[in-house]
Amino acid sequence: MPLRIVGGKFRGHKINYHGDPVTRPMKHRVREAIFNLVGPTVEQLHAIDLFAGTGALGLEALSRGAQSATFVERHFPTAATIQSNIDQLNVAPQSKIATSDVFVWSRKRLDFPPDPWLVLCAPPYDLFVSATDKMIQLVTAWVEIAAPGSQIVVESDDRFDYTKLPLLADWDVRHYAPATIALFRK
Repeated sequence: MPLRIVGGKFRGHKINYHGDPVTRPMKHRVREAIFNLVGPTVEQLHAIDLFAGTGALGLEALSRGAQSATFVERHFPTAATIQSNIDQLNVAPQSKIATSDVFVWSRKRLDFPPDPWLVLCAPPYDLFVSATDKMIQLVTAWVEIAAPGSQIVVESDDRFDYTKLPLLADWDVRHYAPATIALFRK
């Protein structure tokens, strides 16, 4: 199935995907559900697409009016695909790619616009099993440093125990089999 932007000004535009199993593209209906949950506030946010893969989440945010987007992807061929998608949609001025490991990059406490952020965390599902503590630490760090008004989205499958999330009562958890989405509003 070809990847497409599901909403906003680029709705229906194809997204390049190299087909390498190192990248697991998110299903269209899950992406749409995420942005329905985030709502129109996306227009005031800077999107940070962690484990970016094809860049579909960050590009979806830009399509729906996000101010800018940062894509973090460690796999060089996949980062090149993201750049191709950025160029194809002509959103380079508001896009930045960081070719780096998300865990290392996130510790740098990089400067972002003072505006609120939309942090999109959709890693390979296996990381929630093989690196549970690292994933919890990563999400906790983003919850702590996110600007007021920010939203954080975490996607996993049912193997991840969402009760381990920080400030658990503040998360809206929804299931879109096989994906589970958790949304935090700061």
